[in-house]
Amino acid sequence: MAQNLSHILAHCFVNIPFAEFDKYEHLVSQYSINPEIGLDGDALYTFSRHDFLDRANFLTDRGLSCTLHAPFHDMLPGARDQYVLKAVRDKLRRCFDLIEIFNPRSVVCHLGYLDYIHSYDMGQWLATSLETWQECLEVAKQHSTPIMFENTYENGPHVHKIILEALDSPYALFCLDVGHLLAFAQEPLLEWLATLEQWLGQLHLHDNHGYRDEHLPVGTGDFDFPGLFAYLKSRNLNPIITLEPRSESDLWNSLNALDRFSIFDHK
Repeated sequence: MAQNLSHILAHCFVNIPFAEFDKYEHLVSQYSINPEIGLDGDALYTFSRHDFLDRANFLTDRGLSCTLHAPFHDMLPGARDQYVLKAVRDKLRRCFDLIEIFNPRSVVCHLGYLDYIHSYDMGQWLATSLETWQECLEVAKQHSTPIMFENTYENGPHVHKIILEALDSPYALFCLDVGHLLAFAQEPLLEWLATLEQWLGQLHLHDNHGYRDEHLPVGTGDFDFPGLFAYLKSRNLNPIITLEPRSESDLWNSLNALDRFSIFDHK
């Protein structure tokens, strides 16, 4: 099965938390998996620079590339509290310092925007957020590595559009997480695509039934994958694709679904 899906894997990244890399090392090596390395939790504090260099060399020796996923739990890049903000920015600096080690295709970040909280003082949230991201963007630009801002709990695409227009950089792009869109957004897929198409640089693919972030294999929930792939093909868009399975079997199921959808035939 895996051999038949090697052409799909060659086009995809697969999420692997750095703290669990040992657990999946054999899969990465055996099937030439390009990982999206997750840096959440305390990974940026408990692992040494040598640990990160060791994994980067492991990938390089096997001709593999990676993307990085910046920490997102408890992260408030637009925080009003200066002590919280200081901690958030320190953690992001540690993440972006790893660009020179991993040479990733992208760094995925979350805005941390919650409409029912931040919309009441949008000016403060936006100004603080932009200051946070402009510092990160300077580092990313030095290495020609784009930041991909992923949707999470945003109701629609307007907040991402505001941020991306303000940053105004080819290294500030959008990562469409289709599972988050289905579970949390109020605006439909086509509205997101039409609004943010010019910045679309990456996809996070997983599935659910529209009410919870279940991270099901592609094609086993309610997301309109045929509609998404048809749109991308019609617009000749080729974003980076990351799969976010919760198990090895989920990975193969997602790869089989992508094979059925024939999404790489036009590339």
